[in-house]
Amino acid sequence: MSEQTAAARARTAPDLGELVEQARQGRPRAVARLISLVENAAGSAVPSAPLRAVMAALATGARRPYAARVIGLTGSPGVGKSTATGMLIRAFRRRGARVGVLAVDPSSPFTGGALLGDRVRMQEHATDPGVYIRSMSSRGHLGGLAWATPQALRVLDAAGCDVVLVETVGVGQAEVDVARLADTTVVLVAPGMGDEVQAAKAGILEVADVFVVNKADRDGAQSAVRELRSMAGLVDAPWRPPIVPTVAARGEGADDLMAALDKHQAYLEESGEAERRRLARARDEIEAVALAALRSRFANLHGDRLDELAARLVAGQTDPYAAADDLIAALA
Repeated sequence: MSEQTAAARARTAPDLGELVEQARQGRPRAVARLISLVENAAGSAVPSAPLRAVMAALATGARRPYAARVIGLTGSPGVGKSTATGMLIRAFRRRGARVGVLAVDPSSPFTGGALLGDRVRMQEHATDPGVYIRSMSSRGHLGGLAWATPQALRVLDAAGCDVVLVETVGVGQAEVDVARLADTTVVLVAPGMGDEVQAAKAGILEVADVFVVNKADRDGAQSAVRELRSMAGLVDAPWRPPIVPTVAARGEGADDLMAALDKHQAYLEESGEAERRRLARARDEIEAVALAALRSRFANLHGDRLDELAARLVAGQTDPYAAADDLIAALA
């Protein structure tokens, strides 16, 4: 690289401290650049110095971390998650809340980008300065979220969002990661799609704080409500998820859904569950970073040592547990 090129890049490179400060002021361009930075760096074996600097700067601001109210929306493809998200944006904006949206989309197998990144159903909010919408590619990560979702959530939290709506991919039965990230998890189902049965079979019943039967103007909606109410009654827990019928495309049921969300938020605060969930989210973040570092160190052991242990195992000179202990000891 020539000295002129290096100097030009230095002039155009963002000052991370300034970028973080601009994000705290809610400037969309700064928020976008920070999320791009963490999205490009997340999941890498060795976190970059800029990523570490951004996370450190975000942690030392005046605003308490995890201050934003996080609401996750999940459900099978086609139930209307994006439409319901748009309905909630309108409802929260009527209250004067600043709203952030992280919409996780399937990945393109060719570019790795988000297939539904245009978010057509939310375009009405694109010019609202009190709303920030970001599509994120799952990049093959299972569980309905992207690797960078927790870090992007931290950016929106620091940027002053009162509420962050996290919409998952919609992969179906295994999509429970959002429950560990959100304060309130909304599971959407639609009549005639068999989602009520899937909820019971997949364990989604345990992660739902609120059920939404969307497209409730269709045949079978009342039957879906009854089945979900019956299954929710089987949950032996202090909080039983309410079932809210909606027609999100027309905004019907928005007030009932907001009331259910507020009731759950009040339960979280009164019971101490809100703090427990924040602590659990913090533990998950730390664990994910630590495991990424350990995976990096473990990868460096692949080769001679692992081949030697494999040969000893094949020769009957050791067992797999002893070999694994030997390999783990090498990490220390």
